[in-house]
Amino acid sequence: MKWFRAETFDPDFAAALVRVSPNRNARRDGTAERTHPPDMILLHYTGMASGKAALDWLCARESEVSSHYFVDEGGIVTQLVPESERAWHAGQSFWNGETDINSASIGIEIVNPGHEGGCPPFPIMQMRAVARLCRDIIARHEIAAARVLAHSDVAPGRKSDPGEWFDWKYLADEGVGLWVEPEPLGGGRFLQEGDSGMPVDALQTMLRLYGYKVDADATFGTATREAVIAFQRHFRPARVDGIADASTITTLHRLLAALPRFS
Repeated sequence: MKWFRAETFDPDFAAALVRVSPNRNARRDGTAERTHPPDMILLHYTGMASGKAALDWLCARESEVSSHYFVDEGGIVTQLVPESERAWHAGQSFWNGETDINSASIGIEIVNPGHEGGCPPFPIMQMRAVARLCRDIIARHEIAAARVLAHSDVAPGRKSDPGEWFDWKYLADEGVGLWVEPEPLGGGRFLQEGDSGMPVDALQTMLRLYGYKVDADATFGTATREAVIAFQRHFRPARVDGIADASTITTLHRLLAALPRFS
């Protein structure tokens, strides 16, 4: 693996501080270096006890992880990797046919201890900073609203960040990401693990159309359940249980209808 030297660089986001992470390399497109700019933003929570510990880890060579940006609780933004380079934040992941999410994306780590830390809220100053940063990236790279994603979207079952309490609606109201009003919880027919047949096939097709990696076997197995959980975390956070109830399916319909290619 080709390592980059840890020299400093000018931030792409003018308001950012710079702390260089050595954990980066060239963006790739297949077997060649990527010739077009990133077209995706991926949001994470740090999932560590403190922001300092997380920032130190992202900048430690032995960790072999990094992100382009780091946003602390007070809204201070630090850039660790130039946007022109590939940060190591997504791991094994997939979205809409793309398997090298690190090459396709700009990664933003948001300080929050996460699920294991009790799911504390993201402070408003932090959310405002994330929104400003994302708007700046979107404007410079012309990133589509539907390409602002959670780590859990591209790695269902493996990752759960930035979590179901992250305020995606706030971001959308600030011009960042795609959001539709979730259908309220209610009764009615549902699909769950172990089910099979045409309704499951239709669910899998809709999830794949949006970008999730699911099997096309008309069987509600583990991969489908994990994709439903990821969808619920991002778009229907009132209940995250992996069961495709009427609320989940209706919200997914609305989301697909909001995509430019289907509208």
